[in-house]
Amino acid sequence: MPSGYVIAHVEVTNPTQYEEYKKWSSAAMQAHGAEVCVRGGQVEPLEGTWQPTRVVLLKFASFEQAKTFYETPEYMKAREARAGAAIMNMIAVEGV
Repeated sequence: MPSGYVIAHVEVTNPTQYEEYKKWSSAAMQAHGAEVCVRGGQVEPLEGTWQPTRVVLLKFASFEQAKTFYETPEYMKAREARAGAAIMNMIAVEGV
């Protein structure tokens, strides 16, 4: 069964409040077995017009787990904490 990934592009608009989101999202990731591959760090565009400021990449045991993580009660709490703190674009991707 292929792994599943969650890829997020985050534009932090309120860094102080975003720290609260990070606390809750970390707990949700741990509770649901996410492997954190990328969380912030330096970004350097190589091609195209995409200029992300913050990227997150999570690995899950399956595509289904990656998709359902977003709706878990633990991550819902993190999403509530993020309201007004960041603009988020997030996708689930099936691995090979």
